[in-house]
Amino acid sequence: MDALCGSGEHGSKFWDSNLSVHTDNPDFTPCFQNSLLAWVPCIYLWAALPCYLFYLRRHHQGYIVLSHLSRLKTALGVLLWCVSWTDLFYSFHGLVHGWATAPIFFVTPLVVGVTMLLATLLIQYERLQGVRSSGVLIAFWFLCVVCGIVPFRSKILSALAQGKISDPFRFTTFYIYFALVLSALILSCFKEKPPFFSPKNIDPNPCPEAGAGFLSRLSFWWFTKLAILGYRRPLEEQDLWSLNKEDCSQMVMQRLLEEWKKQQEQAARYQAAERPEKRLSSEGEVLLGSRARTREPSFLRALMATFNSSFLLSMCFKLIQDLLSFINPQLLSILIRFISNPTAPSWWGFLVAVLMFVCSVIQTLILHQYFHCIFVMGLRFRTGIIGVIYRKALVITNSVKRESTVGEIVNLMSVDAQRFMDVVPFINLLWSAPLQIILAVYFLWQNLGPSVLAGVALMVLLIPLNGAVAVKMRAFQVEQMKFKDSRIKLMSEILGGIKVLKLYAWEPSFLKQVEGIRQDELRLMRRAAYLHATSTFIWICTPFLVTLTTLGVYVSVDKNNVLDAEKAFVSVSLFNILKIPLNMLPQLISNLAQTSVSLKRIQHFLSQDELDPQCVERKIITPGLSTALRTPASSPPCSGPPDPAHLCPPRLRCHHTQWHLHLGPGPATHPAQPRYPGAKRGTSGCGRACGLREVLPVVCPAGRDGEAGRQGVYEGLRGLCAPAGVDPELLSSGKRAVWPSPEPQAVPTGPGGLCPAS
Repeated sequence: MDALCGSGEHGSKFWDSNLSVHTDNPDFTPCFQNSLLAWVPCIYLWAALPCYLFYLRRHHQGYIVLSHLSRLKTALGVLLWCVSWTDLFYSFHGLVHGWATAPIFFVTPLVVGVTMLLATLLIQYERLQGVRSSGVLIAFWFLCVVCGIVPFRSKILSALAQGKISDPFRFTTFYIYFALVLSALILSCFKEKPPFFSPKNIDPNPCPEAGAGFLSRLSFWWFTKLAILGYRRPLEEQDLWSLNKEDCSQMVMQRLLEEWKKQQEQAARYQAAERPEKRLSSEGEVLLGSRARTREPSFLRALMATFNSSFLLSMCFKLIQDLLSFINPQLLSILIRFISNPTAPSWWGFLVAVLMFVCSVIQTLILHQYFHCIFVMGLRFRTGIIGVIYRKALVITNSVKRESTVGEIVNLMSVDAQRFMDVVPFINLLWSAPLQIILAVYFLWQNLGPSVLAGVALMVLLIPLNGAVAVKMRAFQVEQMKFKDSRIKLMSEILGGIKVLKLYAWEPSFLKQVEGIRQDELRLMRRAAYLHATSTFIWICTPFLVTLTTLGVYVSVDKNNVLDAEKAFVSVSLFNILKIPLNMLPQLISNLAQTSVSLKRIQHFLSQDELDPQCVERKIITPGLSTALRTPASSPPCSGPPDPAHLCPPRLRCHHTQWHLHLGPGPATHPAQPRYPGAKRGTSGCGRACGLREVLPVVCPAGRDGEAGRQGVYEGLRGLCAPAGVDPELLSSGKRAVWPSPEPQAVPTGPGGLCPAS
């Protein structure tokens, strides 16, 4: 790096600790300012470019019209590119005239100029993709400003110390560059207009999160209006925002259903590929070999494939937050050493304090973004699972309905789906807790030495105990869900036959059965609660016991081990970090044990047989066909006794007391030979009564002969709507008999006729 900065009078070192650290007026060398500080924003933008371009291609929202804000941003980017290339041409000009120019003055303007051109093109590409506020570019301009503050101060101090400006051209171009970068940062904080072809939002109260800018999302400023409204008065239903499009059940369930179908197809292909191999295997191989296990579709893989993007984003937030949590203990150690050193420069303490504050602010922002992402993902888990189960309940076969009762399906949608929502906020602890424990033990080893192994040994000894508790709680969960299913099934049967139950006074008997099942369920819940309380108590005491054991061993193993302020405070800070994963582990293990049971139950239900869609006949009713009879405009009003050959309305004909309903245009046809006289034919439950109840108000309106005439028509339903081959007089008694075919009858008239006289 020193070779790039040159040598001699105009050259400088890359790093000089006497100039930057051990001084009351710190500053960086010119080589450091022109190389690393100038390259940091460029490295960030080029590193983030591939992932950001992939994200933009996957989330196209329509282009934004070229506005004044976009034109101004583009103009600033072009000016920055021109300033960088002006510095480059000035370096070539000095080289031509024989000036001693360091290579860094060629490399840095070239790198910065290409990066500014990339940022300008990225502004226009974001506009074409419908991005209203770019977090990537805001971070880029912010890094440019922060890295430019040091040269800004250094050049002024150098000019004041020397009494003149050593390089007026580069001095001028730098301050022009800094002013343009600061302007670009300010403009990037404003968001663009909505995309040109975006759908019109007809929602009266949309969620402002969808249209919020990057800074508003980062600080949750979009929530401020609702918080102020809730402070002023109690919130009402109309005050709440609508759901975002990606959070609606229609979108979430459809994505999960597609991934589940992919899992089913993969399992079907796997089973189809296994069948030929089984046929070719000999009898001896079948007897000696182990039985092949059938592959079932994995609902867990479907969930992870559906929400993989949200899960990866939450992992990134969690990783950054975990790493930042270990910076403050190191800064605390530096601050204690600074306090104990009276000869240290005073700016060290201010710098460490500012770094601790900035680290805590960044950690808070990242942590709240993580919680927002992970809890929204938990809600999506629950929404998708409930939707898929509800859709499955509509298409299962009758044999599956006998196995899976309504109570079990309700349990799947309420209890088992809630298990996933409860476990999702802690799912990242599967990798985060070991990472935090390893880092904490590493830093404790550096601080206390081998004495930390005593605390690690205590944690290791508690792992088998926690595993046994998890296995026992899982067994309790399985047994409890069986009791809950049987209780809800019994309650459904009681509510379904409540009339018979009240008639025979069976309430005490069924009450004893329900209470017996509930008592067994409460007994299991009580045992599980005692077990969970014991496990939680042990794990809450674990951080204190680990700290006490480690510090006690450290002091007792060697007389030279002195527990001073630095070791004590830093160790306690690291143990506090270690306490978080240790406290969360019992809850995580308990939730995982319960969720594994729910996962198997849901997967078993979703793998059941469905109705074949090909067996369902779907017909589109044309506008000419209707289930309700309408009297044509040319038909005369109904008056007097009806004509058997032309009953009013004209599309209801009678032939030997067998009534036929004609639902389409054209004349009604007569059967050649009546098969079941006196009844509308059809099997039980096919909808005869419902069809005639739609017809009768049209055949006999209430205007003629009042309600009495219509009542006579409805009384005829007992004979007209009888099942095929059943005596209508025996319907009320529940007895079934063969219906004798009477002689042809005349058309019924009079007060009980189909069309009473007015």
